[in-house]
Amino acid sequence: MTAPSATTMRSVQRALDLLNVLQTYQHPVRLSDLARHADLHIATAQRLLNVLVDNGFATRYASGYTAGPAALSIAHAYLVASPLNMIAQPIMQALSAECGLTSSLYVPLAGTRVLVARVEGANPLRYTLPIGERFPLYLGAAGKTILAFLPEQDRQDALVSVATIEHADGSATPIGAFLAELETVRQQSFAESTGERALGITAVAAPILDAAGTVQGALGLTGPSDELDGERIHRVVPELRRAASAIGARYPVAA
Repeated sequence: MTAPSATTMRSVQRALDLLNVLQTYQHPVRLSDLARHADLHIATAQRLLNVLVDNGFATRYASGYTAGPAALSIAHAYLVASPLNMIAQPIMQALSAECGLTSSLYVPLAGTRVLVARVEGANPLRYTLPIGERFPLYLGAAGKTILAFLPEQDRQDALVSVATIEHADGSATPIGAFLAELETVRQQSFAESTGERALGITAVAAPILDAAGTVQGALGLTGPSDELDGERIHRVVPELRRAASAIGARYPVAA
């Protein structure tokens, strides 16, 4: 079989870059904006978008482009085939039933975290997060947990342009203090956050580590801050860590 040419590989990468830009928006995006954010010449972006539209990975509207239905199909294929998701689901259900809190599963992706599964607790949260939503790693308990256990270079890359962490509640953490917090997260194997990404919400998260010690994701518990206080956090963290360890222990070893 003939190896793909450098030109073909470059075109594939550029098309993926466009898809990555599209998925960050929740409204149609103009061609010029897509080209600029993907660092492409506008003619190149147009040609690649035509291919994506023809194959269902992008949809064209009068006001711009969005991700297409084929992207949703790929996401569904991941959800039903992912070993991590299949292993985690029954454990998350048991954890939420035991603790009465909403459990969530996040995986790292290109310097962000993606919500791939969620099980509601006894009192569903007042806000909803759709499966597939992406968040920065430096906000929220799950993000900090993943970030703390990433290889050093990946952690530096994720924080290269971050000087101060701005929280939803108006507070802020300088990068130096944040790095010290990540060291604490590594030592205690869990992170917590209050009002960092959403007001009135507290979360705790533990890392999911495979047999090689590689972080595959984070398992989190979330609740209203007036319910998930310090005393309750102290009670649920051991259950959370056991659940995360159980998922990691069952994760298949890479070939």
